Amino acid sequence: MLEEWLAPKAAALEVRGLTRRLRARAADDDLIDLAGNDYLGLARDSRVIEAAAEAVCRWGTGATASRLVTGTTTLHEELESALAAYVGQAAGLVFSSGYLANLGVVTALGGPGTLLVSDEHVHASLIDAGRLARSRVEIVPHNDVEAITKVLAERNEPHAVVATESVFSVLSDEASLVPLAEVAAAHNAVLLVDEAHGLGVTGGGRGSVHAAGLAGLDHVIVTMTLSKALASQGGVVLGPAVLREHLINRSRPFIYDTALTPAACAAALAALQVLEAEPDRPTAIHSAAARLAAASGVAAAAGAVVSVPMPGPRETVRAAEFCRDNGVLVGSFRPPSVPDGISRLRLTAHAGLSDDELARACAVISQAISEVS
Repeated sequence: MLEEWLAPKAAALEVRGLTRRLRARAADDDLIDLAGNDYLGLARDSRVIEAAAEAVCRWGTGATASRLVTGTTTLHEELESALAAYVGQAAGLVFSSGYLANLGVVTALGGPGTLLVSDEHVHASLIDAGRLARSRVEIVPHNDVEAITKVLAERNEPHAVVATESVFSVLSDEASLVPLAEVAAAHNAVLLVDEAHGLGVTGGGRGSVHAAGLAGLDHVIVTMTLSKALASQGGVVLGPAVLREHLINRSRPFIYDTALTPAACAAALAALQVLEAEPDRPTAIHSAAARLAAASGVAAAAGAVVSVPMPGPRETVRAAEFCRDNGVLVGSFRPPSVPDGISRLRLTAHAGLSDDELARACAVISQAISEVS
């Protein structure tokens, strides 16, 4: 039955050049990695590895249960406090992934009395959260503050949440955070900012919300992932203490999910400590991103991601394969992963790239673009 059901769907994807396939990487892979999200180059840092290993020895391999049963350790609470202090928020609550952090906060705030206003380029986790929130959802054009103002002014719901990303995951452009925060405050709405691509990258590492002077405002909520700049796994929701208590009692992805492992908490804590001790790492990210953008013929990005438009999905795959064959690993983004429908090479800069690696990568990427264009 499944063969008859699913084979036509697979064939349709293949015809359009949109089939995705898993490819395992080896531990000793010597490719120059411009596809992963290890922004600060800490995934193999000995300090981060040792912290995770020590946590395994002390706490075991798993969290053992949900946070409300036995899954909360002192490491979880230490990480929440450290993250909140670093980005200037009152309190934080750690989830087992960034995806679940977005799902958890939106669904906990949602319902028939809450309007969700969402930028059309937000991450899939925020899109799915809106679908599950039991709220009316209004999707507005990308970075259109006027459209958001209009929707908020005309709403009938007593509550509203405006969802955006600080640095958008595909185009790597920035949201207009200050005007958004002002509009939200003027219309008694909450601004929810996903800083997945801001933490460790923008604002000297503290993120775009902090850089914009919005940290700690009682109507601004921040979500972050621990799996990018902090080289670990998990997610966090940051905001007023009253929000943390609400999530503990109302967020189903928090209540019913097994807690983040102690090892992941320890790794994220160690990475955060490295970031604080070595504040030049975010600068190195932007320097590498600028070189990659110049080699690709595109404008410099606000974040670590350099997004290179391609003629189509098949050309994108061919260019990525050319890069791989020549020692450089790049991302290949095709519909529906691209919000504007344009297939792209997605190049991720990180602080650990040497000058030689960057020079090699720039040469290969430039040739790959020429080959398929």
